[in-house]
Amino acid sequence: MSNQSSPFSQNPVDGGGGGRISVIGAGTMGNGIAHVFAQSGFQVSLVDVNPSQLQRALDTINKNLDRQVAKGAITEEQKKSTLANISVSSIIAEGVKDANLVVEAATENVDLKLSIFEQMDKHAPAGCILATNTSSISITKIAAITQRPELVIGMHFMNPVPVMKLVEIINGYATKKEVTETIVELSRQLGKIPCTVNDYPGFIANRILMPMINEAVYSLYEGVAGVEEIDTVMKLGMAHPMGPLQLADFIGLDVCLSILKVLQDGFGNPKYAPCPLLANMVLAGRLGAKSGEGFYVYTAGNKELVVSESFR
Repeated sequence: MSNQSSPFSQNPVDGGGGGRISVIGAGTMGNGIAHVFAQSGFQVSLVDVNPSQLQRALDTINKNLDRQVAKGAITEEQKKSTLANISVSSIIAEGVKDANLVVEAATENVDLKLSIFEQMDKHAPAGCILATNTSSISITKIAAITQRPELVIGMHFMNPVPVMKLVEIINGYATKKEVTETIVELSRQLGKIPCTVNDYPGFIANRILMPMINEAVYSLYEGVAGVEEIDTVMKLGMAHPMGPLQLADFIGLDVCLSILKVLQDGFGNPKYAPCPLLANMVLAGRLGAKSGEGFYVYTAGNKELVVSESFR
């Protein structure tokens, strides 16, 4: 596979080439990935076993496109064409049968991802590239359960996908150079900035980010400082746009815990051990913004962050 023969070698927005994209999982990441591909002119099949999740995803994409129209980033006509580029399916076999690229964006659960990849591999065309949006799980491990490990790659988008420029591209042990080159070029077609890394626990983004978040939680746990103080120091002193505790809430504390466990297991190093406070919050169902409470309290229609009573 080379860029010259790739179905992604020409940007479909400019009237050439194209390519059919399937996105598995219609949650926050999946709907964002479908959005950016469709806005760039690709035909997208968004797949989720839950029909109501598919409808929520379409509603979210519509609202996000409305925001872009209101800001003058796109026209009303571009919004309509983006929505027209998206079809939905609740059956993986149907959703991937004509794909040139399948991007899996399911929950960060290794058993679930392996199961999905087995189905993707079984039903996608022989030359189709299989990508995963995983933020920490081994690409090599995922590729090993397929019959096409050389066509498996990590394509880690950042949240919110329509806004964030980075795509972390992760080579598995067997990933072909031509596949990497194709995905790098495809990311650029989406208006993203690709960074290519190799397959070790946490890759780069989370290998650096998660220990920082974990240390912030430990600082709170040990009484070094409060939630607002920790976040303010990092925002004003280190020029971070968001403090680490607020960012953890935004990512999801369950996701942070899962990634730290992957790092701990992968490296066998206790420095990655999740803080007990983080583990307890997840057990209590306080997962951050998506559950309404984490280190901060989140209420519908209220943009002001309020530190959770537990940390006052």
